[in-house]
Amino acid sequence: MSVEGKVAIITGAGGGLGRQHALLLAKHGAKIVVNDLGGAVDGTGQSDAADVVVEEIRAAGGEAVANKASVSDRDGAKSIVDTAVSEFGTVDIIVNNAGILRDKSFKKMTLDEWDIVINVHLNGSAYVTWHAWPIMYEKNYGRVVFTSSVSGILGSFGQANYGAAKMGMVGLMNNLSREGASHNIHTNCLSPGAATRMTASVPGSSIDVDNPDEGNHPGLVSPAILYLASEDAPNGRIIQAAGGRFASDAVYSNAGVDLGSDATEEDFLGRVDDVLDLSEAELKTQFWK
Repeated sequence: MSVEGKVAIITGAGGGLGRQHALLLAKHGAKIVVNDLGGAVDGTGQSDAADVVVEEIRAAGGEAVANKASVSDRDGAKSIVDTAVSEFGTVDIIVNNAGILRDKSFKKMTLDEWDIVINVHLNGSAYVTWHAWPIMYEKNYGRVVFTSSVSGILGSFGQANYGAAKMGMVGLMNNLSREGASHNIHTNCLSPGAATRMTASVPGSSIDVDNPDEGNHPGLVSPAILYLASEDAPNGRIIQAAGGRFASDAVYSNAGVDLGSDATEEDFLGRVDDVLDLSEAELKTQFWK
């Protein structure tokens, strides 16, 4: 799982999962662009969180530089990639980790609360990746990780904006894994679970960030990132990681029912139980194949 000498952009790396990803990749020899606006969980404000992580990496003998742009701003996203190129000459790895929360039931959610979460998670990930994609394509190498979530893959009450963005990551991955394959660009998703400041409102979720033995410590997720960022990374896969447990998510489908081109609504309703039966579902990578 080599990342030695590779240049990695990690967004939202000023704390939580992103910080742990940055520290682990740096430990294994990657040169890190630590991106973080340094805002609060809801995306407001700014701070020097990125500088703190850069100093941690340098103190341990690694190479890192800070970038404090917002991924949801197109020029800001470009500046993140520009930082990697100007400081380290290229970009090999992107870990799209930056995110915010505006949790609220869909009934009570404002459209502004919808837009800002979609813009940071989904659009921000696309913007950063889009600016780096030509570099990776030209040199026939790239590793891209999108951060999905069970809130999108399985659903969660009060997180329609967040869940939609996180499932959007899977759709983006599915397409880019095909588009980049011929040029050795592997694109995957991480679906992490960890106690961070974004889960601080959940009872019992607070942890000691300096104690890696905590059962839900974000550092327990990062081995999956090391793999997905490495030369040996798969392509088009979703890895779950939480508390030291790892698994895969995938799309399964049944064989379906062929009612013919002259099928009526009555024909469909008569076979709807068969259409919905997933007892013999199989892994799917293409429609009807």
